[in-house]
Amino acid sequence: MSDLPGLDLTALRRYLDSQGFEPPPLHGELIEGGRSNLTYIVSGGDRRWVVRRPPLGHVLATAHDMSREYRVMSALHDTAVPVPETLSLCEDTDVLGAPFYVMEHVSGTVLRTPEQTEKLAVADRRDVSMRLVDVLADLHAIDPGSVGLGDFGRPEGFLERQVRRWSKQLASSRSRDIAGIDHLAERLGETVPSSTRTGIVHGDYRLDNVLLGDELEINAVLDWEMATIGDPFTDLGLLAVYWEGFSGMPTNPIAKGVGPEYDFPAASELLDRYAERIGTDLSTLNWYVGFGYFKIAVILEGIHYRYTHGQTVGSGFEHVGALVGPLVAQGLATIGED
Repeated sequence: MSDLPGLDLTALRRYLDSQGFEPPPLHGELIEGGRSNLTYIVSGGDRRWVVRRPPLGHVLATAHDMSREYRVMSALHDTAVPVPETLSLCEDTDVLGAPFYVMEHVSGTVLRTPEQTEKLAVADRRDVSMRLVDVLADLHAIDPGSVGLGDFGRPEGFLERQVRRWSKQLASSRSRDIAGIDHLAERLGETVPSSTRTGIVHGDYRLDNVLLGDELEINAVLDWEMATIGDPFTDLGLLAVYWEGFSGMPTNPIAKGVGPEYDFPAASELLDRYAERIGTDLSTLNWYVGFGYFKIAVILEGIHYRYTHGQTVGSGFEHVGALVGPLVAQGLATIGED
């Protein structure tokens, strides 16, 4: 067994054995592409699992809650939303130095670069896009109480709390001046729309957070670390930012290879599909898109902070800091503050 940063395979094997898995000697592999929680494929003999744990160092309060991610996936297992089967949650930090959980390994492909998405036929790019939106609509159509998530969040005042929460996260990772970011947070807080819907919010829904099968079906939705109960339009606004919001920007290590410039449908087509599926009005969506820019900017600033302090694992972090300023500028423009 050869350990990886953040993953003591000997300690993990002891834990799995105590849970009745009876694993043989283990091997681990860090899944590249994740920029927040660390994800490993762990194998022993002909068996494979996935282990998720928080990042190394500078872990912000509430930002990497393993029990929340584990609970929401467990609740969604028998719904129309495809998720991996959860197997074991360990909150004893003596095992790996942080809480973690184990889930089944689901086969599939994650598309996170232009080189990967360009291998799809143009018709397939449209099909994948519509399936992505359909699964999001399926998620938002679920009554949280019907799957045991009625107390998973507080819908009242959700948007106001979201602006405050991400402003607080920014303060916890602030190590440099970023032009306009405080003004963006202030204006978002002053112009919060009235929520018209409540549902399960994924919190980071995008193409490279799903596993695609051989027929380009969605085998699993991943990365539920920011899931809660609140206004589903926050997922939609964030998806629109990931879809087209990085156009013309520097190399983006977070999400790229989608949008019209790669022969995917325009974000407006995705929004129309969602509105048709849900039967809702999207006239206030600009606020949610502006909030999406702010949220991603704060997330990337946290990653930049960890990178500059030597607390990241993997590659591709050197470009992250350069994205924050342009994201803030686009967020201000979206809400009419350019």
